[in-house]
Amino acid sequence: MTTIEQTSTKQDILEHLLQRGEATALELAQTLDISPQAVRRHLKDLEAEELIEYELVQAGMGRPQHAYRLSRKGRDRFPNNHGKFAVSLLDTIAQTLGKEQVNNILQKQWQQKALEYRDRIGSGKLGERVAKLVDLRRAEGYMAEWYPIESETAQNGNCSQFMFTEHNCAISDVAETFPSVCSHELEMFATILPDCTVERTHWLINGQHRCGYMITKKSRS
Repeated sequence: MTTIEQTSTKQDILEHLLQRGEATALELAQTLDISPQAVRRHLKDLEAEELIEYELVQAGMGRPQHAYRLSRKGRDRFPNNHGKFAVSLLDTIAQTLGKEQVNNILQKQWQQKALEYRDRIGSGKLGERVAKLVDLRRAEGYMAEWYPIESETAQNGNCSQFMFTEHNCAISDVAETFPSVCSHELEMFATILPDCTVERTHWLINGQHRCGYMITKKSRS
């Protein structure tokens, strides 16, 4: 295997772990269609580079298996468009005007963003709007995806409930220092989809491997 192929395979492993949270060597081998031995070599290299970490998990009656996941350094390999400069700027504003004023500024930013998103997403079927939202977030550096959930409230073949997930955060540095930004993000999604309830199900800040949102169309009274 050439150096380019090795680099590509390692990147595929990192992207898979980013999307799925964790995986065993066998699961990675099956997904990437390469031998378990080759996967283990790549995993060893990635571990040496401190891009991944693992824990032992018990699977049935057999021996414990290594479940691999990205380390913080590994997550930092993925897009983060704002980064340290934004945190430094907000820190300066907080020192000058106070942290409450920073929260007000962030809230205003998300309100403006919500209006921009809603204008670009339009007023089509819910599934079409969620798909457009995912496209907009991907363009901004988020590894976003969505899928419909079977719902008893679905009518005329139109699903009324969707799962929307972001496997990385393009503003993770800001979110860690000013966690209120995540609350504003939730408010933003609710504003974009006013005919829906939006509930956070997973949160990167809490150590989970993605941010997840359940989007449910409100029933008409």
